[in-house]
Amino acid sequence: MIVVTGANGQLGKAIIEGLLRRLPADQIIASVRDPAKASALSAQSIEVRAGDFADAASIKSAFAGADQVLIVSADKLGEEARRLHHTAIEAARETGVGRILYTSHMGARAGSPFAPGDQHAGTEADLAASGLAYTSLRHGFYAESCLHMVGEALRAGELRVPEDGPVSWTARDDLAEADAAILVDEGKWDGITPPLTASQAVTMAELATLASEVAGREVRHITVSDEEWTEAKIAAGMPALYAEMLLDVFVAARRGDFAATDPALETLIGRAPRTMREILGAFGL
Repeated sequence: MIVVTGANGQLGKAIIEGLLRRLPADQIIASVRDPAKASALSAQSIEVRAGDFADAASIKSAFAGADQVLIVSADKLGEEARRLHHTAIEAARETGVGRILYTSHMGARAGSPFAPGDQHAGTEADLAASGLAYTSLRHGFYAESCLHMVGEALRAGELRVPEDGPVSWTARDDLAEADAAILVDEGKWDGITPPLTASQAVTMAELATLASEVAGREVRHITVSDEEWTEAKIAAGMPALYAEMLLDVFVAARRGDFAATDPALETLIGRAPRTMREILGAFGL
């Protein structure tokens, strides 16, 4: 039995879709905070259980009888996220789960300027200390996050960003497919996986070039100072804390934290991962 947490979210839903292509529905359990919002899952004959990382009792109930649980990382930051993940890890241990899988990040590193990178490293340490078999899925940086950060600037034809470094932006659906494959092939992927990434890492300048080619018009790339970029974001209404967090993506990219590429994702999904050119084309410039 496999339990997938966060099953109402975009990643969780996509993982379950991947599992349904490989397993009968009665081997899959969806853990969600609000089962009333999971009617689409129930309609596919998937058992839906209430499970909230902030409620240890509910998570234990959601994990009961599971051979494997996939902990989709919480949409929180810092110590709050690590506490929530720790609650889920303890629930898995106390209910006798055989293996935990956790959606980590290719940039997981203690002390990373990228706050989620430090957070994921902390959770990986907790997994290692749990005594349970575990697999930490080192996801490539979501291509959807790239579009959220700079998609409108690409559409507007001018990409003004701080100094950066190459990032192997990776489609979330490709990663969901890989996660499903790893769940089905229980135990083959133990500990921390290689980076699960697209085959190419690109800089912001290269992204602007790709966008120009896809759009059929010039998309300019202009490098600005960290201070200028942050001030512009705040002036446009972005909360200062969020602007600083996004700036840290560029800071970590300069260090090479997101530059790795690896063939593991292609091996898992049986085809080439989607490229940024393809993703930009679907985005519509």
